[in-house]
Amino acid sequence: MNHGAKQRKLGRRSQHRLAMFANMAAALIKHEQITTTLPKAKELRPFTEKLITLGKKGGLANRRRAIAIMRDEAQVDKLFSVIAERYKDRNGGYIRILKAGFRYGDAAPVAVIELVDRDMTAKGKDSGPTQNFEDTASEHEVGEDGELKEKKKAAAPKKAAPKKPAAKGGKTKAQTAGAKPASTPKGSQRGG
Repeated sequence: MNHGAKQRKLGRRSQHRLAMFANMAAALIKHEQITTTLPKAKELRPFTEKLITLGKKGGLANRRRAIAIMRDEAQVDKLFSVIAERYKDRNGGYIRILKAGFRYGDAAPVAVIELVDRDMTAKGKDSGPTQNFEDTASEHEVGEDGELKEKKKAAAPKKAAPKKPAAKGGKTKAQTAGAKPASTPKGSQRGG
């Protein structure tokens, strides 16, 4: 009999599974919408809803519990201030899962998991450098023919690296690396 097997294992050991859910919960709280596989989304929902309930309860002990579970203090701050305030009158059901077809490579079912009443501007925020046209225009010049050309930057003179003294015996590492060890006559012994 298969008693007590209510959660999916997702092909991972328990420590890996908990770490994955902690990272996914932090990403969901940060961006308020993420895309993942359907089984992962279904397992992530109760994990994250319990964290949101901790945020709604407030208090130092619950904040420390959330930090221990999620391991991301910036997202715990957002959880306890922004998200807890947003859902103070809601008694659960903070997250929705939307099916989004199948992944191209392995035909895995894909889902979008998002917070209900989410902030539309939070998605993709602070997720790394983005390149805008203004950034590229500042690094390039537009020529008479309308094509972008790189600006010539004033190159700083390079300092020559200080030379290291030669190894013992006057040979450098490169010279000693290619040399074969000297062979000893058959009857003699090495060392003392």
